[in-house]
Amino acid sequence: QVQLQESGPGLVKPSQTLSLTCTVSGDSVTTNSYYWNWIRQPPGKGLEWIGYIGYNGRTDSSPSLKSRTSISKDASANQFTLRLTSVTPEETAVYYCAAAPRRNVGDWRGYDYWGQGTQVTVSS
Repeated sequence: QVQLQESGPGLVKPSQTLSLTCTVSGDSVTTNSYYWNWIRQPPGKGLEWIGYIGYNGRTDSSPSLKSRTSISKDASANQFTLRLTSVTPEETAVYYCAAAPRRNVGDWRGYDYWGQGTQVTVSS
């Protein structure tokens, strides 16, 4: 069974870079079985897909975030990371990592595994 665990700073200042890490157990980030995704949920709002990195290292991200989003993976640590630059207070949210067996840009039923989520507050 795959387990995912988010980690990273819970407070980021506006205009700075939000950086989070997802540690994977039970599978490898290099597997061809999963796309490794980042998803967030602002307070009182719905889930928003941020982006993914696939088994071959290819990435995709939401058009609204593409220019500010970078997703990478570290095979030796079995982790994948999110870097979101120039953040604003509106991007305060619970951030999740999640694994999907195919490309999935927001059908939440299609994600097999989720981390528990980590709160990130963007505030000065």
